[in-house]
Amino acid sequence: MTISVGDRLPQATFRVMTADGPQARSTDDVFSGRKVVLFAVPGAFTPTCNNNHLPGFLARRDEILAKGVDAIAVTGVNDVFVMNAWAKQSGGEGKIEFLADGNGDFARALGLAFDGSGFGLGTRSQRYAMLVDDGEVKVLNVEDSPGKADASGADALISKL
Repeated sequence: MTISVGDRLPQATFRVMTADGPQARSTDDVFSGRKVVLFAVPGAFTPTCNNNHLPGFLARRDEILAKGVDAIAVTGVNDVFVMNAWAKQSGGEGKIEFLADGNGDFARALGLAFDGSGFGLGTRSQRYAMLVDDGEVKVLNVEDSPGKADASGADALISKL
């Protein structure tokens, strides 16, 4: 079953890079008591993710936060070291929370995983953006193709905040 507006996020564990190395952060750690824009990418450094999706959220960050959002986070089925390198390379470090879903557990729990093995990618997350308020999905925009970042882009999400 795919997550829908009005549903609560499932319990999952992400990995994040800290000054002390990789640390686990639960869904509750990230979303409880906060309003968070979460967007997901099929893979860090992949063309659409790196050149279109993430840059839109970085460019519109201040505008999103000004609408009462506490944080912006990105997740992908990549390990914590790749997500950390992407945060640094993209200029997103300290501006967006990079949540590694290394085994795809969160993507599967949402019902938003897809099989990218035909491209040598294994299980990946579909591309989407959502607004989560204290763990409840308030807005959900899922792309119909992993190569597009229109419905899930920053512009489309801002129009629903």
